[in-house]
Amino acid sequence: MYGPDFAADPHAVYARLRTLGPAAPVELAPGARATLVTDYRAALEVLRTPEIFGKDARRWRALADGRVAPDNPVVPMMAYRPNCLFSDGEAHTRLRQAVTDSLARIDPNALRGYVERSADTLIDRFAGLGEADLLGAYAKTLPLLVFQQLFGCPPELGDRLVEGFSGIFDGVDSERADALITSSLVELIALKREQPGADMTSWLMAHHARLSDEELIHQHVVLIGAGTEPQQNLIANALRLLLSDDRFAGDLAGGSMPVEDALDEVLWLDPPMANYGVHYPVQDVDFGGVPLAAGEPVVVSFAAANTDPALLTTRRTGNRAHLAWSAGPHHCPAKDAARLIAAVAVEKLLDRLPDLELAIPAERLVWRPGPFHRALTALPVRFPPAPPAGPRPAPVHDLSAVRRPGSGPVPPYESYEQPRSAQQPAPSPQQADLPGDSRWNASPARNAGPAPSRFSPEPSPLSPAPSGPVPSGSTPPAATSTARPPASGPAAQRRPWSFLAEWWRGQ
Repeated sequence: MYGPDFAADPHAVYARLRTLGPAAPVELAPGARATLVTDYRAALEVLRTPEIFGKDARRWRALADGRVAPDNPVVPMMAYRPNCLFSDGEAHTRLRQAVTDSLARIDPNALRGYVERSADTLIDRFAGLGEADLLGAYAKTLPLLVFQQLFGCPPELGDRLVEGFSGIFDGVDSERADALITSSLVELIALKREQPGADMTSWLMAHHARLSDEELIHQHVVLIGAGTEPQQNLIANALRLLLSDDRFAGDLAGGSMPVEDALDEVLWLDPPMANYGVHYPVQDVDFGGVPLAAGEPVVVSFAAANTDPALLTTRRTGNRAHLAWSAGPHHCPAKDAARLIAAVAVEKLLDRLPDLELAIPAERLVWRPGPFHRALTALPVRFPPAPPAGPRPAPVHDLSAVRRPGSGPVPPYESYEQPRSAQQPAPSPQQADLPGDSRWNASPARNAGPAPSRFSPEPSPLSPAPSGPVPSGSTPPAATSTARPPASGPAAQRRPWSFLAEWWRGQ
């Protein structure tokens, strides 16, 4: 599962593996063997029964006894870290709560506005050229701007973090990449101890779970890792679909592009994390006729499970029973924010450059090798050159530098029964664009977002009025078969963070 043949056509591999049962042996990297689950119901069983399939990777026998070398390229993605992704039981509950409570403080309307302004900044850089690589110039860079804001991360650290995460996802010099991530996060945490702000890093530090520095580092690994590489792949894969599939291209030309439908299609067929959800049987188990040994990795193929021929329906539009966000106690806690970012990124690009087209045939696009992700190497496009969007306020980059009058320092987590936003008056429109508590705290009183894009879906006259906060027109409620909470160029290449450094300095 690590060569170019697999990257070019993974679904052919999944089809062969299904003939061996609900799970089959695979090699993730040279010397790293695992069992891949390709059956939808079997995948749910693994994901939802932590008493049988644990997440604590210290159970990984082959790594412990030396059958898998520490420098194997999949080790940084699979080995134990003291964070919520690799924990079970009470440890998982404690670490997960710190994440979910901190994510709950993000105002989705403020997040949408920030993504829109960041998208405009990036589009302005290539709109006049008539051609671009949408992966490097847009889909890869936009999540970097977002996580910089969310985590209070300066660009010089962001540059190193992105290099590190790209390395461990691709399995290229993964030991060095892992060390680069760790050293960068140590610096970020030290910085936020000196200069706390209204950002995820500071909120995690202040949480009553009292995370240790080691736990803080590894909580950031899972949060930033999930917010960069998979996010860029979701944006790029959705854009590839929109520009190459006639079902969507016709709607795009007519100005009624169903962005949400395209995202659903991608999350079912080409999820950005195609294979992951690594579990370890706590004891030997017979799994649908497939013997699984205790402590040997079981990897869930979200992509294969989603395309299981045994599924009773092939309807994907509006159906969010896919496993792209995983399921069970370790399902993605930031899926609504991730979907919002992707939808806004696509909407904004199509609003600004409605005549986009692929610069090469879709079948010549190249997928990056690697067992875990579904990722393009580039997405070249062409379009009629367009003018910049015009003057607008730059996104605020330092959440701790400009605060609402009287807001004071970032508060500790003293109570979650009564949100801080319920104790404070609603900010004025001018204050709402400032950083600080009001900007990134969820506030039920602030439901109105920016004017909807022409690509946003029209509300149905039969739809009931919303009873709570409406995060965004990009995340409408949709029918689903599982319960879920309300959805909230050819030009010379430059490194994404060099753009970011210029943007940071107001250039």
